[in-house]
Amino acid sequence: MDKENELKIIEDMQAVVEQMRLDDIEENPDSEYDMFECQCCGEEKPLAGSVVYEGIRVCNDCVLLAETGFALGKIKSINDLMKNMEDKKLEAQCRFIQQDEIEHNN
Repeated sequence: MDKENELKIIEDMQAVVEQMRLDDIEENPDSEYDMFECQCCGEEKPLAGSVVYEGIRVCNDCVLLAETGFALGKIKSINDLMKNMEDKKLEAQCRFIQQDEIEHNN
């Protein structure tokens, strides 16, 4: 697959995933503000545009990574993405702990 095709796939996936987010907000406006902890990146993210893969709920940003990875043949399952995201998830958890300590010490 050449770079031009890869870029086209990435652009197409960005549009599709953004439309999923907008559709969720249109269907349930609260989904833009209802938050959950993404099981992939570990960050607090809006429910809008999130997807459950194999019982694992991931945020819209991770959906973009997953769908692009699937389309480009870079990953085969959501578990592949989660393995690649472990460092990012750990960073998010550390930031949460640090913020929690700051709030409790003030």
